[in-house]
Amino acid sequence: MARGGGGGAAPAPKQDELQPHPVKDQLPNVSYCITSPPPWPEAILLGFQHFLVMLGTTVIIPTALVPQMGGGNDEKARVVQTLLFVAGINTLFQTLFGTCLPAVIGGSYTFVAPTVSIVLAGRYSDIVDPHEKFLRVMRGTQGALIVASTLQIIVGFSGLWRNVARFLTPLAAVPLVALAGFGLYELGFPGVAKCIEIGFPQIILLVVFSQYIPHVIHSEKPVSDRFAVIFSVTIVWLYAYLLTVGGAYRHSPLKTQLHCRTDRSGLVGGAPWIRVPYPFQWGAPTFDAGEAFAMMAASFVSLVESTGTFIAITRYASATPLPPSVLSRGIGWQGIGILLDGLFGTANGSSVSVENAGLLALTRVGSRRVVQISALFMIFFSILGKFGAIFASIPAPIFAALYCLFFAYVGAAGLSFLQFCNLNSFRTKFILGFSVFMGLSIPQYFNEYTSVAGYGPVHTKARWFNDIINVTFSSKPFVAGLVAFFLDNTLNRHDDATKRDRGYHWWKRFQNFKGDQRSEEFYSLPFDLNRFFPSV
Repeated sequence: MARGGGGGAAPAPKQDELQPHPVKDQLPNVSYCITSPPPWPEAILLGFQHFLVMLGTTVIIPTALVPQMGGGNDEKARVVQTLLFVAGINTLFQTLFGTCLPAVIGGSYTFVAPTVSIVLAGRYSDIVDPHEKFLRVMRGTQGALIVASTLQIIVGFSGLWRNVARFLTPLAAVPLVALAGFGLYELGFPGVAKCIEIGFPQIILLVVFSQYIPHVIHSEKPVSDRFAVIFSVTIVWLYAYLLTVGGAYRHSPLKTQLHCRTDRSGLVGGAPWIRVPYPFQWGAPTFDAGEAFAMMAASFVSLVESTGTFIAITRYASATPLPPSVLSRGIGWQGIGILLDGLFGTANGSSVSVENAGLLALTRVGSRRVVQISALFMIFFSILGKFGAIFASIPAPIFAALYCLFFAYVGAAGLSFLQFCNLNSFRTKFILGFSVFMGLSIPQYFNEYTSVAGYGPVHTKARWFNDIINVTFSSKPFVAGLVAFFLDNTLNRHDDATKRDRGYHWWKRFQNFKGDQRSEEFYSLPFDLNRFFPSV
């Protein structure tokens, strides 16, 4: 037995210090939950902040896709406008009639791969006129999105996803939610590094405003942390503008100018002053079975990824765990969102915005009203094209810097569900470790193979089949969630000790809408619609 040193023995810790932190089914210290809106002036500013954050994906995706489709700056500006307009409508639908969570519904990177596959299809290769090619490809993506939307509409509104979600435990949710955030690391610092002199100061300022200043300046109302995005983006955007007009990038390579300059997006010049997007504005959609199957695969992957993000949002909105019937209802409305994408022609499908879920954590405001105000900003600035284009011309590295923090918050929400699990169980360690590792490793293989060979590991003569497999297994949260869900529901799950280890008993009472009276407060439909659309 080891002997102590010369000094007296350290005092024994108090009994309460040895107790673990209590488990919370609702996140504490959230300033405003779903049903408690902040004062109107604050709510409007917070809504504008959500609008700013979702602009990144709304601009980045069309900027990557439209030139490949054959479009120029005019077409890019119109696609951004349309995507923004439809995002506003879909966000209102989701917050009013879907899950009723403060979830922003915007563009999704999951749908980029099948869209690129449509661009490269042989039936468009002989079109010489770029504008004609753009219109033809756009109509092809519209047809594929319209067909793909039926998957989520049927799976959601039929209650099929409700039956699947009832088997989801805290243990299976951890890899799914964690990689819904951490799995997007490629969009973080690699994007910042494309213009490090703008991106890195944005990260520093965002962290300083949100984490350090509140502890240095003690004010009655949180200001610097709650509006950290507005403060930091304004400063760095002005700094980038001064670098641009000062001639800092005059002799830089074209790629550097595109990422760093504030006048290279082409959106302000291409956007009309006032324009209302409308269905079939690009012409009648065209349908191809192979393209529709590939887009349906992306729709299914998006469904799983959105499930993870919805679960993260419930946590940061300080709501109780999401009842499976409410989740299924939200997926159905997300399917309607993809249908609207196809009808209006956004060249991209919709899913829950991960970055806006992270913003809920930064501001500690999970109010539904704030997100509905942000949806009105989306619709307003999509119609007033020039004004919206000014905000949309913020350099992409600034958004990438925001993602570094917001995606991390969503990943941390996934890890927080470990509080319901027994981490001293070897079963828990196996499922958790193996699913997260495979969720990172399998998509890495698919993405690495594609970047070297120019096509995915599955390369048969059936292009639609290749797209289905390659899109499905390139998603980190999908692979991790699938592996964890399968293992958790097949490894002696009926054992009483196992049920406790996987945290099933904590979520059991939320499996039914009426199992906990708080569900009625958070997830009831407005206008007494629950009478016609009961949640079970």
